[in-house]
Amino acid sequence: MTEAQLDVAQAAARAAALAAGALQRQHLGAPATHKGEVDLVTAIDLESERIIRAALTAATPEVPILAEEGGGAWSSPTRWIVDPLDGTTNFVHGLPHFAVSIALQIDGELALGLVYDPCRDELFEARRGAGLTLNGRPVGVSARDSLNDCLIASGFPYDRRQRAAFYLGLVRVILEHTQGFRRAGAAALDLAWVACGRLDAYFEIGLSPWDVAAGALLVTEGGGRVSETELGPLRLDKPRILASNGRVHEALAALLAPHLDDPR
Repeated sequence: MTEAQLDVAQAAARAAALAAGALQRQHLGAPATHKGEVDLVTAIDLESERIIRAALTAATPEVPILAEEGGGAWSSPTRWIVDPLDGTTNFVHGLPHFAVSIALQIDGELALGLVYDPCRDELFEARRGAGLTLNGRPVGVSARDSLNDCLIASGFPYDRRQRAAFYLGLVRVILEHTQGFRRAGAAALDLAWVACGRLDAYFEIGLSPWDVAAGALLVTEGGGRVSETELGPLRLDKPRILASNGRVHEALAALLAPHLDDPR
């Protein structure tokens, strides 16, 4: 894509995120149905995805879309990657912590990332090589360089009932070696908050591309570092993500390594 085409794509993604977010604000607490034992979906997830797909297709008809509810372009190196409502469980319970996440991948590289928090009206935007903004203002990662002073976030995948002891082991090691642990239930916002310095690092396994694509670019453009938990390059197809301010990245990876004994 040319820079002019990227401008059009970014404007479309921004408008789509704001429109979907407005819908979500209006329907906070909407009822849900189960996709799995603990995995929920609402009519608002589906309508949000419809709004986003329509806007992106109108602006970039040649670019396929991979989205959480409707699936799509799993193998294309150029694609939109969309989570129309990240944090559905929070949304259903009336907890105002969820987000719209939209990323554009071009030839296998993340080029655009947007995460919109409807309840705080905060729009995080990143473009490869152009830095990170929050509501148009440049922001970046924290400067903390000791895990002892860091606030770390994580999440628990949909198999958490079956593997509770495994996940609690990870929580324990974080509690023992950092200033604090947070589990807020929206991966896109966890990554956005690492990117703007509210959190110092975030890790999670068992995710999907739409959970992390936009947020990963936010972190790197905010001056941080993103990798697999084992420090290899992030794999969007089956991410085991570690994102940080960069200063504590390797120390956190080393801390977690003995406890990540069930790779997938």
